[in-house]
Amino acid sequence: MNHTESLRPRLDRIQQRSLIVGVVGLALCVVGFFMESEQFFRSYLFGYLFWLGLGAGSFAILMLHNLVGGSWGFSIRRVLESSARTLPWLAILFIPILFGIHSIFEWSHEHVVAADPILSHKEKYLNGSFFVVRAVIYFAIWVGYSMFLMRKMRRQEANGGIYDSRPIQNFSAFGLIVYFLTATLASIDWMMSLEPHWYSTVYGMLFIVNQALSTFAFSIIMVVMMMKASSDFGSRIKQVYVHDLGNLLFAFTMLWAYISVSQLIIIWSGNIPEEVTWYMHRVVGGWQFLPIILVFLHFVLPFAVLLLRKTKRNPKLLARVAMLVIVMRFVDLYWLIAPAFSPEGFHISWLDIAAPVGVGGIWLYLFIRELKKETTMLPLNTPFLVQEAAAEHG
Repeated sequence: MNHTESLRPRLDRIQQRSLIVGVVGLALCVVGFFMESEQFFRSYLFGYLFWLGLGAGSFAILMLHNLVGGSWGFSIRRVLESSARTLPWLAILFIPILFGIHSIFEWSHEHVVAADPILSHKEKYLNGSFFVVRAVIYFAIWVGYSMFLMRKMRRQEANGGIYDSRPIQNFSAFGLIVYFLTATLASIDWMMSLEPHWYSTVYGMLFIVNQALSTFAFSIIMVVMMMKASSDFGSRIKQVYVHDLGNLLFAFTMLWAYISVSQLIIIWSGNIPEEVTWYMHRVVGGWQFLPIILVFLHFVLPFAVLLLRKTKRNPKLLARVAMLVIVMRFVDLYWLIAPAFSPEGFHISWLDIAAPVGVGGIWLYLFIRELKKETTMLPLNTPFLVQEAAAEHG
């Protein structure tokens, strides 16, 4: 059944507004580039990395669902696929960061590296040419692997009853390994190297969990919106699917908190200057208010609300919690990135708002365009859903 037709008016409105917001945001960024070029590149990095997390995170969650199964994945599969198909466009949107290497990364300046023994030691890895090559490799792997995986999944759906999930499972298992390796290296390149003297062995895992958490929150918002806009689609989404998505949001919220606290405890107890300094930049000069906000609004409140069964079975309430998580993901990402450029005290530029709004508007436009290509929002030929439909009518 074609759910897209009933959703089209709502999707059209979101797409049009997203394009307008994106164009205005990027136009302001262009103005900001001529006014404050360094701040533009730094703000663009912040805005870009959040939306990249949705595209890359959706690709990872698709593979995770192929590997472990579960009804929850079928309810958000079209959202994940549409999001993952924006990866080629995200690769293009990465280009401004390549032009802004000298404005973003201190290790890109030869005189800084020459005067610093630690940076000199890391120069073989942290240099402009190799940085660009690695970025090209990451995107080539993500785009190529995701496109090939989704083609295999669509062929599998088209076969209907002839359905062998093992090739997809094997392909996804290997893909998750590759994704974990490339995403970890990308987190080192694009975020951890902002302060190249500092390092953390769990930073890559935190980067990946952040992407997964953002993806689940965004997927919940989209599914609830589509349930409200289309009674046909809403009738196909059982309460148990929504409950499972709430459980996953709950689980990844706890995992985010666990990894964040573990990193803090290990580094603080070790009391090594190169490691502790990273936190010192983030707990003084006004920056200390952001982790307090994150503790209460990114963990305590979602944790308490998602503990309740009725929250996870109430789509509207669950969507509101997901929206809070999305907002806190922006705050958390800003806290991870911005103090590297303003360690002396809290600073926020108007470009820190314009850049994520601009990139986000364009990304949402592209995402909705991909979503509108779908003829149905549920992969109805998969055995799990076919059996469920048969049971309902049998």
